[in-house]
Amino acid sequence: MAESKGGSNLSFVLKKPLEVAFEEAPRPTIQTPYDVLIAINYTGICGSDIHYYLEGGIGAYSLKAPMILGHESSGTVVSVGSAVSSLQTGDRIALEPGYPCRRCAACLAGHYNLCPDMRFAATPPIDGTLTGFFILPEDFCYKLPDHVSLQEGALMEPLGITVHMVKQAEIKPGQSIVVMGAGPIGLLCMAVARAFGASTIVAVDIVPSRLEFARSYAATHTFSPARVAAEENAESLLKQIGLPAGVDAVIDASGAEPSIQTSIHVVKRGGVYVQGGMGKANITFPIMALCTKEITAKGSFRYGSGDYRLAVELVGQGKVDVKRLITSTVSFGDAEKAFESVRAGQGIKCLIAGPNEKIQV
Repeated sequence: MAESKGGSNLSFVLKKPLEVAFEEAPRPTIQTPYDVLIAINYTGICGSDIHYYLEGGIGAYSLKAPMILGHESSGTVVSVGSAVSSLQTGDRIALEPGYPCRRCAACLAGHYNLCPDMRFAATPPIDGTLTGFFILPEDFCYKLPDHVSLQEGALMEPLGITVHMVKQAEIKPGQSIVVMGAGPIGLLCMAVARAFGASTIVAVDIVPSRLEFARSYAATHTFSPARVAAEENAESLLKQIGLPAGVDAVIDASGAEPSIQTSIHVVKRGGVYVQGGMGKANITFPIMALCTKEITAKGSFRYGSGDYRLAVELVGQGKVDVKRLITSTVSFGDAEKAFESVRAGQGIKCLIAGPNEKIQV
């Protein structure tokens, strides 16, 4: 199928911390029979984007050369390789913005999110999706249902992350879960937990407006921690929700040391703790409680097989409402302003329209 010739490939490039520029990048072209060329419609701003913007890195990943930011995107198929059979020009898709080697032990075991050679958008040295056009393999493009908007499609990436987290937490119908942090990821964890059948969903945050929104969105209870010991906050939380023996699972979506410490005291004996939020590399951790309660502690990194597809299905079936999280949409030329607003903690989820997307602002 012939590739479309029109459209800008203007890109939002991070030069170094707090230094960005708009540059016209070379337009990507189809290289393999399974490639899909996508025009980017909308891109959300993730916490990892902010880490790169402010600090030039996150964890083991650091900026070594200028890099295009962004990875939470939706787009429209422009053209496809000769072997692509599930997509055609004009299809609206959600982008799973990283693809693995498909050959290593992790990939062959079905854990491709742990592939050491993952090519993930906006993770050095791979450029991201805040650009006009992007190439992905066919099997990492997910066609959106007709009634799901492209704006909603941009939230499939954070939703896929939270599907993976809730799977890691092993949530079953009727169970209880506490989610530390009521930002976009925490809120989506609550929504997915509800879709999985959790009957008690507790949102924990220090910002009253976040807790108010969480209660109206997916939480059955909210809790605002005090500046006291982790054990005291845990006892108060469990007393408030009427589960003194603890909850089935806790997901930390904050990365904050006090939240992590409290989490271990909130989980019941034999329960599950999932670390999803990224914070300091090393913290003080209540290891004795972890051991004596036989808590199963897990990390959660990106998304694995089936997570993205389930995310699309949850939205398509009306089981998770991502539209309510979108608090603003800005033109591509206002991308830096959008990053500054997210940095300042304004709104829940800000979307940036692609450089060829026409929006009313």
